[in-house]
Amino acid sequence: KLLGKIPEKIIVCHLGSGASITAVKNGESFDTSMGLTPLEGLPMGTRVGDIDPGAVIVLGQKLNLNYLGLEEYLNKQCGLLGLSKNSSDIRELLAAEEKGDKDAKRALEFFVYKIKKYIGAYASAMGGVDLLVFTATAGERSFVLRERICGGLEFLNIVLDLQKNKAVAGSEAIINSGVVKIAVVPTDA
Repeated sequence: KLLGKIPEKIIVCHLGSGASITAVKNGESFDTSMGLTPLEGLPMGTRVGDIDPGAVIVLGQKLNLNYLGLEEYLNKQCGLLGLSKNSSDIRELLAAEEKGDKDAKRALEFFVYKIKKYIGAYASAMGGVDLLVFTATAGERSFVLRERICGGLEFLNIVLDLQKNKAVAGSEAIINSGVVKIAVVPTDA
């Protein structure tokens, strides 16, 4: 509705306690960051995200965990919570970072890095991107997170309008100043 038509190449960043990125080509899902379970892909509030299978073996040995223990650990004690040693909530991590918390800063930097990596991979796989969408709690409400994600993506023609970005607070909006459209779209619950 915002654009009047569905663009050919879309990347949707669903960023909340659960997080995923989906590439949409010609109106159909082309690829997604999640695999068989939500553990694959982006680090989430408490889920690990992409991890070397060998690291899982080492973790099991080091923490003395069996498969069920590892499943619990990778789903509930990792992600932003594990990286920050403090919180799984992006709002709390941003506040802690502002107060000088280096673990919160590192967790946020890693989260942004992984998001950018998926955006770049999907843009490459689809031969470009026409629309970048931010949705879910953090995607809709955190202008700081959107700014960090879009920063450095100018080579993909992704350029954020900083004033429009700051003015958005959970409502539908177009916030780009470059060729690639950037939209904030509330999640349809």
